[in-house]
Amino acid sequence: MKPLSIRDIIGPVMVGPSSSHTAGALRIASMVRNLLQAEPAKATFTLFGSFAHTYRGHGTDRALVAGLLGLHTDDLRIRESFDLATERGLEFEFVPDTITKTPHPNTVEVAVTDVLGNQVLARGISIGGGAAELSRIDGVDVRITGEFSSMIVRQKDLPGTLAHIASTLGQAGINIGTSTLHRTRVGGDAFTVMDVDDPVPSEVIDKILEFPAVRSVRFIPADGLNRKIGEDSDEFDPEEALAAFRRLDFPSARKLLDFCERKNMSLSAAAELRERALLATKGTSDSAIEGYLSRVIEVMRASASAPVQQPAPSMGGLIGGEAAKLAALEAAGTGIGGTLVANATRNAVAVLETNAAMGLIVAAPTAGSAGVIPSVLLSLQTEHGFSDEQLICALENAAIVGSIIARNATVAGAEGGCQAEIGSAAAMAASAACELLGGTPRMCLTAAGFALANMLGLVCDPIGGLVEAPCQKRNAAGAVNALSAAQLALAGIEGKIPFDEVVDAMYKVGRSLPYELRETALGGMAACPSCANYCH
Repeated sequence: MKPLSIRDIIGPVMVGPSSSHTAGALRIASMVRNLLQAEPAKATFTLFGSFAHTYRGHGTDRALVAGLLGLHTDDLRIRESFDLATERGLEFEFVPDTITKTPHPNTVEVAVTDVLGNQVLARGISIGGGAAELSRIDGVDVRITGEFSSMIVRQKDLPGTLAHIASTLGQAGINIGTSTLHRTRVGGDAFTVMDVDDPVPSEVIDKILEFPAVRSVRFIPADGLNRKIGEDSDEFDPEEALAAFRRLDFPSARKLLDFCERKNMSLSAAAELRERALLATKGTSDSAIEGYLSRVIEVMRASASAPVQQPAPSMGGLIGGEAAKLAALEAAGTGIGGTLVANATRNAVAVLETNAAMGLIVAAPTAGSAGVIPSVLLSLQTEHGFSDEQLICALENAAIVGSIIARNATVAGAEGGCQAEIGSAAAMAASAACELLGGTPRMCLTAAGFALANMLGLVCDPIGGLVEAPCQKRNAAGAVNALSAAQLALAGIEGKIPFDEVVDAMYKVGRSLPYELRETALGGMAACPSCANYCH
């Protein structure tokens, strides 16, 4: 799998309610938009797997239309994308296919006709955490992630074509990172997909099109917004960065812990070193880390506070107003658990209210679990007076723990159940809380193991296919679980099972869960008789 950055785990900043079903779906449609020669006029979205069962409740439908219109994942107009499409003359329809089996549960096929009459048929998958890939274009298998800028050339598979493309780019000073030829057969239709370091100007595209075998050229810009490193930067050069990243790309918690104990370094410091090296391999500045995480804290704080002051109903109508009720209970002084638990519970509930109303949240590591980490960190800040700079370090700590889970298991409910979402978020929050309160790296990973083990086997069963219930209350439970796990570790209580083995156990349990218990809204709480009214 591709190296995971802090943004991949603590992010994206997005409109709710689901990172894989909303943000990931939008990114698929956005990449398809870049394949068009003009504005889209008509689109048919055929949905498979989990997408087919829950696309309305997760906002997948609105997100797909929004991506085709050119909106970004943090644009609040996603909620009104249907109206916006009508204004722009885009006709669209959704076709759920619950029969056809696809390799990935979050799959959509997009058939688009632009205003000039050109047609594109593309298949995409949402791979979790807001990331997405195009896996097929016009019947040819490809792999386009959007991580790097990509140039896609449709051609006849004839001798000299690839040489012409490469030499044209070379003459224009455009470096090719990777190049892959996808073809139907020898001498048949083919696509050349090239990851390039810079935008490809229109005059270069025109020159590539002069070759008789080349039929079309499309350019998909990278998602990244990081700044390029200037000549006066004191960061690694790319070769040094790659060597450093290979040393710092910890494949397991054991390797991470060995490094931190050998260097007498916190998990957050190791995470920052790793991120600096990773960004430098891409030619981007590490100054982007702090700026991004500062924005993350702002969005987290707003998503946890807004519903208390201005309660709003969710898109599905299952939740809304719970945070205000909890605040009233706190004000009356009749709650239980003290201020820390009360704040954490309220904050977690509030973030899920924001998420379910398609407000702005931070997926951490997913949108469905977006309330756990902010509720823990913001509550600890209120209780102990931690600065935002200290919270940034805590987020780095959480990110490196989350990257180990994502690398060796999954954080997606459609693959591993709710244990993979809420459980992973609780593990990340427990580790971050432990470091904030002075815990060692070993204590942090012990806390993460406790929190994840406490949620082993938790199924993903959204009522009515909505990221609302029981998701909201599970976020609150995940936050309190994280605080309890951190408390145990800080007391010096050792876990019997290493964190890596807990992660492996979670993954095996997730793969053992029936399909109905992995985000399909077909089992668990979603199948209770009382839920029938919400499933239409």
